[in-house]
Amino acid sequence: MATSTIEHHTAVDASLFNHTPYYCEENVYLLCKKLCSDGIANPEGSDLFVVFISNEKKQIPLWYQKASKRADGIILWDYHVICIKINQGGGTPIVWDLDSSLPFPSPLASYVSETIRPSFQLFSDYNRLFRVVHAPVFLRCFASDRRHMKDSDGNWIEEPPLHEPIVAEDGTVHNLNEYITISSANAISDAINSDSISSVKDAIFTQKYGVVIKENQLEELFSQISLE
Repeated sequence: MATSTIEHHTAVDASLFNHTPYYCEENVYLLCKKLCSDGIANPEGSDLFVVFISNEKKQIPLWYQKASKRADGIILWDYHVICIKINQGGGTPIVWDLDSSLPFPSPLASYVSETIRPSFQLFSDYNRLFRVVHAPVFLRCFASDRRHMKDSDGNWIEEPPLHEPIVAEDGTVHNLNEYITISSANAISDAINSDSISSVKDAIFTQKYGVVIKENQLEELFSQISLE
């Protein structure tokens, strides 16, 4: 699978990637590793970013999701996780979303237009926020023992992946909550432009939990990162 093919957004067979329904954070963790090992991304994943989508109310509408029972594919997730790959030198960023019915992968602009639908007027409780984490940092630091998927009696709410739970390099066994707890109070308030991108990039590349941005900043952030 040649990198040049991916950059032209030719659809890839999503079944080639590990996918367990309702465990999007682990799916994306394994996706990033596969993109690196298959030569689609840089070996260390420096051109990949993991993006957590949620808000204070833990209710975010996204369209064209396979789990939806509606024709337009809309579903209300408590949180969702995707991977965005930049093409260094100014190419179009692309989105890898294993739960999407859109072409896999999709150009970021198309994904935002079809899945996020920023032009669709939503009540403030449904506004989407985005935690952007550099993939190399995420792959070192993320951990989940899947406790969030058990009920009060210890039974699985949804069947877990077959692979072992993910443990961080430092031995941490669970920090998913820190990634999915996303508040507008923590979002970058300044415009993301050529003057501010350096400090934003520094935070993304060094902070365990990356940065939080609003939906109207997502495309601008990645257009600036891609030009660096």
